[in-house]
Amino acid sequence: MLEEVERWLVDRSWSAADRPPRHLMAAKSATGQTVSVVLPALNEEETVGDIVTIIREELVRRFPLIDEIVVVDSGSTDGTARVAEAAGARVAHRDAILPHIPTAPGKGEVLWRSLHVTEGDIVCFVDADLRDFSPDFVTGTIGPLLTDPGVALVKAMYDRPLGSTPGQGGRVTELMARPLLNMHWPRLAGFVQPLGGEYAARRSLLERLPFPVGYGVELGMLVDALHLVGLDALAQVDVGVRKHRHQDGQALGRMAAAIYRTAQLRLARGHLVRPSLTQFERGEDGFEPRTHPVDTEERPPMAQIPEYAARQVA
Repeated sequence: MLEEVERWLVDRSWSAADRPPRHLMAAKSATGQTVSVVLPALNEEETVGDIVTIIREELVRRFPLIDEIVVVDSGSTDGTARVAEAAGARVAHRDAILPHIPTAPGKGEVLWRSLHVTEGDIVCFVDADLRDFSPDFVTGTIGPLLTDPGVALVKAMYDRPLGSTPGQGGRVTELMARPLLNMHWPRLAGFVQPLGGEYAARRSLLERLPFPVGYGVELGMLVDALHLVGLDALAQVDVGVRKHRHQDGQALGRMAAAIYRTAQLRLARGHLVRPSLTQFERGEDGFEPRTHPVDTEERPPMAQIPEYAARQVA
């Protein structure tokens, strides 16, 4: 590990307990910063309501740290929107945000559009499939941003059990993202959960970043933020344990392909590998190939969108 990264691990890795909510309330009052929480959601009616309820009870009513909770529904066919609204979130539908720009499927698309329907100086992203949700996922990531003006982006770090087996979650992280970062961006090798969906950043940074529309968004954001603001402006906070719904092996393969493509594009702009992935499923006549497209589109920095720029001026 680079000496710079060893130092960073000491200086920029914390625990959520280091900044209790009352400490953060004082910092928020002193700086006047506003905070938005965004939950990207696709068919998450079983978990989204509990997450929103906990955030409202603990971080809006008990400790007034969060100014808005927005669930961005990316085309759910279940009761995600209804449950989220009943719990107290504002629901924005992906296709209704910047409707003149045709939507693309993928998580990054939803995160990118969320910038246009939120107001916070700090934006905190939380996946909507978390179980046993703790407010630490929010306070942990927004804490350094509220208290340290030199920090621009904070990732949550945590244990990820696979079923009852501790430490075996995050398979795409260990098999794809971590090797890529260590080999090509070794200054980012200190991140425990580089692909984690729980993180917070200053709007002033997010609006300058391109957003891969799919699963490559977290890796792309880390790499691009490193180039824009430098390693010392990035941080991570331990929030405990993350429990969520796990994907099957083939879905993980498609995620890995999207992440590799995101990395490859940043390594060699203009020289793209074939953006598709063939996987195999056993059928009546043996193994049958299934070819899936790999996300090849990225959204430009939100600051370049005329409607967003006009909103900022207004």
